[in-house]
Amino acid sequence: MINKETRGIRGATTVLSNTVECIEEATAELVGEILKRNDIKQADIAFAIFTLTKDLNAAFPAKFARLKCGFDMVPMMCYQELDVPNAIEKCLRVLIVVNTDVEQNKINHVYLKGAEVLRADLARDVH
Repeated sequence: MINKETRGIRGATTVLSNTVECIEEATAELVGEILKRNDIKQADIAFAIFTLTKDLNAAFPAKFARLKCGFDMVPMMCYQELDVPNAIEKCLRVLIVVNTDVEQNKINHVYLKGAEVLRADLARDVH
């Protein structure tokens, strides 16, 4: 039996506009990229937390993770991000907690479309 640890995978992206369609597209792209870069199976996901900046309220990203990314059985919550002055705008963030045998320093965190500035130390270009 493989000994698995609980690990968090961070991700963020900016959303073009506060519309259902744009939030759907950004969620599917971000979550899909996290799943791909980390070779995650749905059964290994413990839970996911999404946050949106105050200028994004047209839709819940968890809905699109369910519909577009297969998170049918994954517990998820959506929150409004703390409104810090001069912070990045129209930003969608996610924390996906997984059970994995991958070491912490081998996790691929994903920052897209200008959100790389949030954690330049973690953002990796793997294309």
